Amino acid sequence: MATINDIAAKLGISKSTVSKALNNATDVSAEMRRKILETAVEMGYINRRSHKKEHKICILVENMEYDTPNQFGHDIVLGFKQKAEPEGWIVDVIPVTSEMQKMTPYNVYMMEHGYQASFALGFTLIDPWMKEFRTTHIPTVLYDNYIKGNPCVASVGCDNQEGFDLAVKHLKELGHTKIGLISGPSNSYVMKARYNAYLSSMEKYGLEINEDYIGIGYYVAESTRKYIPLLVNQGVTAILFSHDIRAISAITECGDRGISIPSDLSIIGFDDLPMTEFTQPPLTTIRQDRLSLGKCGYYAMISLLSDVPIGNIQLRATLVVRSSTAPVPVSAKHITLTDEDINPDPNPLNLSPETKAFFEAGEKRESFKIKD
Repeated sequence: MATINDIAAKLGISKSTVSKALNNATDVSAEMRRKILETAVEMGYINRRSHKKEHKICILVENMEYDTPNQFGHDIVLGFKQKAEPEGWIVDVIPVTSEMQKMTPYNVYMMEHGYQASFALGFTLIDPWMKEFRTTHIPTVLYDNYIKGNPCVASVGCDNQEGFDLAVKHLKELGHTKIGLISGPSNSYVMKARYNAYLSSMEKYGLEINEDYIGIGYYVAESTRKYIPLLVNQGVTAILFSHDIRAISAITECGDRGISIPSDLSIIGFDDLPMTEFTQPPLTTIRQDRLSLGKCGYYAMISLLSDVPIGNIQLRATLVVRSSTAPVPVSAKHITLTDEDINPDPNPLNLSPETKAFFEAGEKRESFKIKD
């Protein structure tokens, strides 16, 4: 392991200057401090004095709301804090943006702020820090992401395969054989997992896997508007959704089109957000215990801090049956397509060409399993 002397020798500066920079002294310039921190990270230096002085860890949050109980990330953050804070940890919750990641490398950010470990929520595969997680030596726990080959990085999540098995079994018992999927693009680790879970469950229960029963899209409202009529006109009588938000959007879309849920179409979401109990009709969904996910994030972090190279923790999924599923209808519904259905707005959110191209790549459906 590198020492302060090693860093000083490489940069050609005094040991005292390196020590001051690593301990946030005010008489070292910001430029010099950043250079010293970047060199320390490059050489694998660990500031054990800072760790002894401050018992600090952080939750890094991107693309996820967490401030109120109705928001997805709230209980994950709460569960983590419920375990960490009684054991003396200072837990900082840090909103993260792509711009912030581009400006400051992950290892430098962690060292700069004296954090011993992090719990990362809501990161996508294109986030700059995701690449750095592959080689970091800082204990890091990812929610709904997975990094291979780095013993310093663990992951926690819900058993997507178990969840889809429960959902497909439930629908088959109700007589459904043509079951569709509407999901986000496969550029996300969890979307890949849920897409593959759907395919495996359909195969497990001997049901037809048909590419025309699958709709993949980035924009929630636009995806449901596009794929609900297409799938219904293919004779699909039940649809699984990658997230509750997409299923709730489908309830609205079906209401606008005169499709009765569950008489004409059964739908199942994924997450069991608090609002799903109060939709009309109340949504059948695959439940993630988000409070327990937060607690598991802490357990995984403590394992990594104790030099136990834990890999992946998966919580059991449960199916919450409400009123959005029913026996298969006697006759199939048919939807008359409008000009907007046939020629939707190609870029409703006015994304940059680069971002739009990325998500469009994820919308290109592959035959059956999506590989990592």
